[in-house]
Amino acid sequence: MKLDGKVAVVTGGASGLGAAAARSFVEQGARVALFDLSEVAGNALCGELGNKVCQFFKVDVTDDQSVAEAVEKTRDQFGAVHIAVNAAGIPAPTKILDREGNPCELSKFTKVIMVNLVGTFNVMSKCVAEMAKNTPDDQGERGVVINVSSGAAYEGQVGQSGYSASKAGVIGMNMPAARELGAVGVRVNAIAPGLFLTQMVKGLGDKVVASLVDTIEAPRRAGDPMEFAHACQFIVENGYLNGETIRLDAATRLRAR
Repeated sequence: MKLDGKVAVVTGGASGLGAAAARSFVEQGARVALFDLSEVAGNALCGELGNKVCQFFKVDVTDDQSVAEAVEKTRDQFGAVHIAVNAAGIPAPTKILDREGNPCELSKFTKVIMVNLVGTFNVMSKCVAEMAKNTPDDQGERGVVINVSSGAAYEGQVGQSGYSASKAGVIGMNMPAARELGAVGVRVNAIAPGLFLTQMVKGLGDKVVASLVDTIEAPRRAGDPMEFAHACQFIVENGYLNGETIRLDAATRLRAR
């Protein structure tokens, strides 16, 4: 599927990896709907990219009605939905036991699962319902879904029980979703990023970032968000890639701590 002329929904699109994907898509001729909670950042990015090709919608990905309304508005504004990039997520720490041996509050675990996994399914399902209405291209494609996982899905670190579980769940949806939705011409893939130099990571400070970079294999540096965006473009454009998770992490495997 070519990006030119297509319409993409990007969750977490106001910043970080989502914003990088949105910028790249617009450069390739797509129009983008940003689903995020940050109105200031979302509207600023739309102002940068141009309101004719980028629209912001304040969306809680865990809320059924919020997502349904935003998808409907996207269709009304741009005429269709062809691509969904689910990059919204939270990195909430969830140690099973605290230092005193007390169990983790269930609400902490539930919150990260709701945003990272349930929210991904929520947006995917509603976007796919619109994709299924599209006229197929000459390869029979109607849409593409890209769900964002993490290296923590494979080698979760101490304190990442909730986050790792949520991101492993994203990978677990890949194959059944790809098998089911292939019948309507929709491909489903995932990206499992390593350490990327987003504003959130930069905010950790130079010392912390340097220690994190020291754990990276090769190339020994944090990823550039535009490298993530390039991977999204590749997934959209390669019609034979389906049901797959791409580890975009410079061959890095997370240590226990």
